[in-house]
Amino acid sequence: MFELDQSQLTEEQRDMVQLWEDHVKAEFEDKDSIASCGTMVDEPYVNHVPTLAGGKGREHLEYFYANYFIPRNPPDVETELISRTVGQDRFVDEFVFRCTHSRQIDWLLPGVPPTNRRLELVLVVIISFENGKMKEEHIYWDQASALVQVGLLDPSQLPVVGAEAAHKMLDPDSVPSNGLIKRYVDDDKL
Repeated sequence: MFELDQSQLTEEQRDMVQLWEDHVKAEFEDKDSIASCGTMVDEPYVNHVPTLAGGKGREHLEYFYANYFIPRNPPDVETELISRTVGQDRFVDEFVFRCTHSRQIDWLLPGVPPTNRRLELVLVVIISFENGKMKEEHIYWDQASALVQVGLLDPSQLPVVGAEAAHKMLDPDSVPSNGLIKRYVDDDKL
């Protein structure tokens, strides 16, 4: 799903990246919860931080992936890698996640019926490894940005933004800096 020049990575680091790629392929292409969880230790932990979705333990996560993650992702999911940092026993991916909110996406927007609006979010995933398997996965995103994009938060009433956050990460010149501050502060130097 993501491309990376792996020439400077150790063999162990390349194995971690490959295992993550296999995990993501199982989730988004093969739609196979058993294969996805097969990349994990016996007692893995997954936490989608803004919604507390995920779980702990293979049996629980296989159920979660099979019922609330894999089938709830819209068919038009796309990702665009921004950065990848690979360490000794963990790595971090920062990417833009795009889709049309054509299904109720329980892990991202629990209880929110489909709005058919486009979503563009910056996600950060931190994956730790133990004995050649994924041990923990922590996924972060700006939930306010998601809620703005599906129409549940009014950005004119709160200091929040929508897809502009993802656009600025991909192209720093696409959205001016300090727009929210300028809304409330009169400062010509910002």
